[in-house]
Amino acid sequence: MTCAACSSRVEKAVLRLDGVLTAQVNLASEKLTTTFDPEKVRVSDIKSAIRAAGYRVLDLSAEKRGEERRRKDREVRILWIKFIISAVFAVPALYIAMVPMLISSPPLIPHWLHPHSSPLVYSIVSALLVIPCIAAGNRFYRKGFSALLHLSPTMDSLIAIGTSAAVIYSLVAVFQVVMGDIAAAGSLYFDSAAMIITLILLGKSMEAMSKDRTSDAIERLMDLAPDTAVVLIGEEEREIPVEDVQLNDMILVRPGSRVPVDGVIVSGTGSVDESMLTGESMPVSKQSGDRVFAATMNNTGALRFTATGVGEDTTLAKIIRLVEDAQSVRAPVARLADRVSAVFVPIVMLIALLVTIAWFVATGDIAFSLSIFIAVLVIACPCALGLATPTAIMVATGKGAELGILIKSGEALETLGRLQTIVFDKTGTVTEGKPQVTDIVSVQSDNREEVLALAASAEMGSEHPLGAAILNAAREAKLFIPEAKDFEAIPGKGIIAVIDGIEIRVGNSAFMLEAGVDLADFGAGAIDFAAQGKTSLYLLAAGQPLGIIAVADVVKPDSKAALSQLREAGVEVAILTGDNRMTADVIARQVGVDRVFAEVLPEQKSEKIRDLQAENRLVAMVGDGINDAPALAQSDVGIAIGSGTDVAIESADVVLMHSSLRDVFTAVQLSRKTLRIIRQNLFWAFGYNVICIPIAAGLLFLFGGPLLNPMIAAAAMSLSSVSVLLNALRLKRFKPTLTQF
Repeated sequence: MTCAACSSRVEKAVLRLDGVLTAQVNLASEKLTTTFDPEKVRVSDIKSAIRAAGYRVLDLSAEKRGEERRRKDREVRILWIKFIISAVFAVPALYIAMVPMLISSPPLIPHWLHPHSSPLVYSIVSALLVIPCIAAGNRFYRKGFSALLHLSPTMDSLIAIGTSAAVIYSLVAVFQVVMGDIAAAGSLYFDSAAMIITLILLGKSMEAMSKDRTSDAIERLMDLAPDTAVVLIGEEEREIPVEDVQLNDMILVRPGSRVPVDGVIVSGTGSVDESMLTGESMPVSKQSGDRVFAATMNNTGALRFTATGVGEDTTLAKIIRLVEDAQSVRAPVARLADRVSAVFVPIVMLIALLVTIAWFVATGDIAFSLSIFIAVLVIACPCALGLATPTAIMVATGKGAELGILIKSGEALETLGRLQTIVFDKTGTVTEGKPQVTDIVSVQSDNREEVLALAASAEMGSEHPLGAAILNAAREAKLFIPEAKDFEAIPGKGIIAVIDGIEIRVGNSAFMLEAGVDLADFGAGAIDFAAQGKTSLYLLAAGQPLGIIAVADVVKPDSKAALSQLREAGVEVAILTGDNRMTADVIARQVGVDRVFAEVLPEQKSEKIRDLQAENRLVAMVGDGINDAPALAQSDVGIAIGSGTDVAIESADVVLMHSSLRDVFTAVQLSRKTLRIIRQNLFWAFGYNVICIPIAAGLLFLFGGPLLNPMIAAAAMSLSSVSVLLNALRLKRFKPTLTQF
């Protein structure tokens, strides 16, 4: 495909099939996304319809990605070769035609080739010079006239008609020279046709190179995966292509090698760099039972693992597929350009014909009128219109993937920048999602380490999350944890254990009162941690108050900064949680959020999103749990934390692989920047045609101004497409601006 008219033509060809429900063609990614009824139409029928419309259908399966890369490289190389060939013959054609008009005795033009002294030789040589240019640009004629026969003219049709008219008119003039009319040698347009083809080939070559760069992010992701894997068959090591690895194969990964597929470690320990997935720069320690992911780097230790995800089922493959899917679906902002592109070429052809007839009637000069006809056809550029939106979306979604933000559709990318309210789940999203020890109060002395060590010993046999938090705190402090005996858990209250012959009780206030201890007995240390959104665990030793340990789900380090940044950007921020009102308010105060929905049941979360949408607001939901899935689906943009559940990730439009709320603001910034680029592209693409077509039609000449030369028209047309692509590629330099708070 070469322009928006091409993509529109493919869409129409597919939509004409009975059973096809939707069809969207992305000019930049060269992909068709379609939904159809398999009982009425088959994939082979769709491919046949595309071929009948004059286009090829290529296999883009994972196995063929390498071939696809080579095909695109080959196409770019061939375009440059064709441009060079055309330029080698077009420049002499232009030189012998134009220079004698400016200099009476120009250098490098012998007397026998001069248009004034040897018009016949000059005419024949000019005709011969244009032939290689036409051969180099044969694609314009093949595709252009084929589209005309199908009554769906494209940009190639405009070029083919314009240059063909110039060449045919010039051949008639050559015949007149042969017949003795030497004055006809001044009416040759061979040089114009040759230079138009050359300049457009230059533009197409630059365009193809720029389009290649829009998918750089996906290429880099693909390059991360190793080509081979070491499979263990018994004790034998066998290196095989990674695509041949099967589920449950035993894989060996040595230090310094990348993990070939997803799996679960069976034996070995080591550290794995997972920064390409999580953004975490520190390597992650791995041991038996831990998961490993394709394309991550094994830094130390040999690991043996069982393959659990191969081929298209690896985490990396899913990320690539998400990005490719997003690049293939058009955003709503593209619809105006699509509607214009569908009728653009026929309208331009009609304008060119009417203007040419009008000028011929007014002047009687066929050569002058032909010049107008060629200029109008050549300067019109639906290419820029067709590339304005998809190229920006391709670069933006690729850049998002580099930053760990997977945006699943162009519509989600567009909506992100227009959000008015973002609702955050509390637990695991704004907070860490796991309780941590925040305060330790010692009643009898200032030995807080003893309080923590005894509590950890008592909690050793507990499965409660609060007990796990105490145990983790003691281990992190590297405390000696004495052995406990006669462990007994009292549901909803606490734990009783015997340590060195002393009965230790750890539990809530009700447990203390049941033991006959007044909370006031804990003295000045009996702080009301509840007002701070914390849970107090009281510790008794032999019936005497020993201390208090406060446990809370702490706010993530970057939550406050991220939410503050969103508010500064004009986005309302709210917290939605099933937790109690007091705890929710404490967390909200810590991160600076005013609007809080607390004590909301899982099934009510989507209702809260609907209520906000009823206020005519564009609403995003950010969550990580199964209970967030309905709200994620209900919101205008669902944003899932990458460390969350598969259900939440599937329900979301955007996935934050780094699990950082800063990436929510980054996604909003990226969307706003992308929308600005798209609007600029559409403005210049529309503006270019609105301004240039009247000039090509002779509007300035009508009022005493210059007439647009067809060669300049060709250069301007090529430049418009390249400028749109280069503008979109500015998104590759996007960097989020995050303020520290």
